[in-house]
Amino acid sequence: MTRTTTLLAATTAVGLALGLAGCSSGDGTATDGGDGTVAVVTSTNVYGDIASRVGGDLVSVTSIVDDPAADPHSFEPSAHTQLLLSKAALVVENGGGYDDFVDTMLDAVSTDPVVVNAVDVSGKTAAAGEELNEHVWYDFGSMAKVADAIADELATIDPDHAATYTKNAASFGTDIDTLVAGSDAIKAAHGGEGVAITEPVPLYLLENAGLVDKTPEAFSEAIEEETDVPPTVLRETLALFTDHAVSALVYNEQTTGSQTELVLAAAKKSGTPVVPVTETMPEGTDYVSWMTANLDAVSSALAS
Repeated sequence: MTRTTTLLAATTAVGLALGLAGCSSGDGTATDGGDGTVAVVTSTNVYGDIASRVGGDLVSVTSIVDDPAADPHSFEPSAHTQLLLSKAALVVENGGGYDDFVDTMLDAVSTDPVVVNAVDVSGKTAAAGEELNEHVWYDFGSMAKVADAIADELATIDPDHAATYTKNAASFGTDIDTLVAGSDAIKAAHGGEGVAITEPVPLYLLENAGLVDKTPEAFSEAIEEETDVPPTVLRETLALFTDHAVSALVYNEQTTGSQTELVLAAAKKSGTPVVPVTETMPEGTDYVSWMTANLDAVSSALAS
């Protein structure tokens, strides 16, 4: 089972819905950011940045999870979250079980905003017998599709500026092409090399760069599910570093614990390069600069 964000109890959601029923009137607030802009709400700041890139000054974007230090998996929505969603014309969520609180809260509001679901737009599905890796924002091609989907929906909501949305999405797509080129360069130089991870967060980026995840699946699954790693699996994971079987450790620094710390210590002791990554954008970055930095860090680690 994929680890999902903690949801409020059903009774709480109903109470919030009743309390906010008067907040979503038919006077235009659901399609207007208050200053003539289109109100957009995104589950995380990753999608907030992409929506801002596509919409520019024509949209007013609010990201529900926007603290770079926060673990999105432990986020608990509030009445304020539902109020934001009740006033949105467009909602952008990740989907795939990652931010289910968005759908739960949308079911409790009287408005009906357009929803762009990144996993659905990506077209990615789980292989037979496996679970879907929902962290699709680490897949550059998927984010180009999301930008196009946002542009299409904004054009429907605000047809007078359709050409602007399309142009902005195309510009973002050009930047995505640059990221793909960086990924291809890593593949050309290091394709087939093994890496280790703590969670599947960066897996799309690594796989697209031709790198092979050597981590026991039971380890990364346990870390993602926040359960104890079986001792035999932990030993197998630590052996990746003592045996020098991987060229780098790429770990999610937003979610750490005693077992991930053991892996991190083993990597450092063995001299294996370590690359920290995050689920949400660090402060002072945008999607493109963030992913460029991730590619640069992976490339540097492999070259060391």
